[in-house]
Amino acid sequence: MVNDPDALRFTVQVEDAGKRLDAFLAEQIAGWSRSRLQSVIADSDVTVDGKPAKASHKIRTGEEIEVELPPPPDTTFQPENLPLDIVYEDEYLAVINKPAGMVVHPGAGLSGGTLANAIAYHLGLAFSGSDSVRHRVGIVHRLDKDTSGLIVVAKDEATHDWLSAQFRMRRVEKNYVSLVHGAVREAAGEIDRPIARDRRNRTRMTVSVQGRRAITRWRVRRRFNKFTLLDINIKTGRTHQIRVHLASIHHPVVGDPVYNEGRDKTIANPEIRKAVERLGRFFLHSAHLGFRHPQTQKFIEFSMPLPTELASLLEIIECNE
Repeated sequence: MVNDPDALRFTVQVEDAGKRLDAFLAEQIAGWSRSRLQSVIADSDVTVDGKPAKASHKIRTGEEIEVELPPPPDTTFQPENLPLDIVYEDEYLAVINKPAGMVVHPGAGLSGGTLANAIAYHLGLAFSGSDSVRHRVGIVHRLDKDTSGLIVVAKDEATHDWLSAQFRMRRVEKNYVSLVHGAVREAAGEIDRPIARDRRNRTRMTVSVQGRRAITRWRVRRRFNKFTLLDINIKTGRTHQIRVHLASIHHPVVGDPVYNEGRDKTIANPEIRKAVERLGRFFLHSAHLGFRHPQTQKFIEFSMPLPTELASLLEIIECNE
C-alpha cells in the first residue's frame, strides 16, 4: 500500500484473492467500516485497475486498487475563533457565506484556519489549553478554497443525514456565477461529461470516460468582448466540476491557475491583465442555495451577491474593453 494525500493504493496479493472488494478494504483501512466503504465504492471513488468496481467484486491477484476517501466525519482539531458571515441560522442548521481563501475542512498538512475550525468554535465545543476536541462538524458539501459564497452546515447528525440525502438525490438548488475566458456563442447549454482524477497529476481532475457522471448547466448573464459572465447550475457535485467542465469547452474560469492553461497571461489589455493578477483567486461564486428544511419541510432559498473583488473586476473589464 502507498499512502499519499490524494489516494490509497493497494496491490492484491495471492492470499487476498477471492475476497469481496468491500471486505478487503475494511481489513486494510483502519477506522472505516464496511458499510461506510460501500458508500465510497457506490460513489465511484474506488477503482480496480483504473475502472470503478462494485462492492461485491471478487478481487484477483495483481489487481491495482485505488481508493479516494472523503474527509472522515469525525476529525480531531482545535475550534478557532474565526469570523463567520452567517446568512441564516436556527437550532438545526446554518447557512454561511464563505470567503475565498478559506479551506472548508482540515486535511493533509492543514489542521487550522478552516471553516470547520470556525464552526466548531461557533457551536460552543468545550476545550482548554492545547487539548483537541473530537466532534462531528456537520459540513454537508464543500466549496473549493478560492470559491466564495453559500454553504450549508448541519448542527446535529439527523440534520446532517437529511441534507446529505437531499444532495445525493439532487434535490438541492446550487447556482454559481463565473467569469470565463472567451466569447461564449450560445445563450445557454449543458455539459454532461464524466469527471475523474487525472492519473498523471493527482491534484487535478479531468474529463474521462472512466469517471463519474457530472452535469453542469449554464446560461449567459452578460457578454464582454473577450469574456463571458455565466450563471451556472450543477446537478452533481464532483470535485472541481465547474472548473473542469468549463475548461473542457475551451472557456476556462478567469483566475484559475490549474485549469485555464495560462489564459490569464494572454489577456491583451494590460489593465485587465493586472487586475486579474491582483485578484488572487478564481472568478467562481456560490450565489444561490435552496433546499428543503429538515423540520418544516419548506423549501428555503438564499442568495448572495458577488463579493467586492469580483464586482470590481467586472467594472474594470467594462471600462477597458
